[in-house]
Amino acid sequence: MNPSLTRLDAALTDLQAGQIDTRRFVALARDQTELLEQLPPRYAEVLHGLLDRLESSALFDAESCSFSQRDLTDSMRLWLDKAATQLQA
Repeated sequence: MNPSLTRLDAALTDLQAGQIDTRRFVALARDQTELLEQLPPRYAEVLHGLLDRLESSALFDAESCSFSQRDLTDSMRLWLDKAATQLQA
């Protein structure tokens, strides 16, 4: 697997386990410019949309926001899986 994807995957696992906060995860994900350059442009659009919603959800109590943090992290995991598949193609 791509080292940037591996790093992002580990950070997502840490976020889901409560070992890092959303702000730290989002900062790390937004810093993956080299990874995004290797993927089609739509991947960056989707990633940034997910990160924007994750940031918004972090401003509210757990699930009180219109964006479920769990759904967003699940979507982020799906994005990582699709990005890995794209990079292997």
